[in-house]
Amino acid sequence: MNEIKIVLVDDHDIVRDGLKVLLMNLPDIEVIGEVATGANLFDLLLVKKPDIILMDIMLPKISGITLTEKLSREHPEIKVIILTANVDDDTIINSFKAGALGYLTKNIHREELIEAIKVVNEGNEYLANSISKVVLNNYKRANESTSCEIHEMTKREVEIIRLFAQGLSYKEIADKLNISVRTVEAHKNHIFGKLQFHSIVDLVIYAIKHEIINI
Repeated sequence: MNEIKIVLVDDHDIVRDGLKVLLMNLPDIEVIGEVATGANLFDLLLVKKPDIILMDIMLPKISGITLTEKLSREHPEIKVIILTANVDDDTIINSFKAGALGYLTKNIHREELIEAIKVVNEGNEYLANSISKVVLNNYKRANESTSCEIHEMTKREVEIIRLFAQGLSYKEIADKLNISVRTVEAHKNHIFGKLQFHSIVDLVIYAIKHEIINI
């Protein structure tokens, strides 16, 4: 298996140093570069080809969300995980709309960071457990229409939706339902296709609206 190549984007040296310590000596993940600004990031991308960028939001001159939008246009092969202290729901949703595949908080545990990297590297979305709770608590005002009513979902699909909306990871859902992680991914992809969703945030909002979970 090829190593997952990571670039760190954060204007605080101590944060980048901490991330390198968390990710060092792993057999399948390699930090190949680090920068403090958006301009430096695109200079680095001229010579480095990461699989994933761990991106802070609060950066000098240009935000991580704007950088993510630019990356989605110019380097669609690179996946972005937002890693920030910001947990307001509008920022979370705008990050996914910009093209991010993951959203993590800076107080994340090493194990969840590694899991998020591996999930996103496979092309799947990852929303930190703590972030799911923020969306649940703050998105009561959601009123978007959906393309599929709850009665059109199977019992297993509703169960998968509920567990994702509660903040469980792919592995936790697989263990709880006694199925493989690949099967969880397949169910999620089928749900996304049926509902025309683009992120886990869409799924959480759907779960709230249809009272699959309580808030």
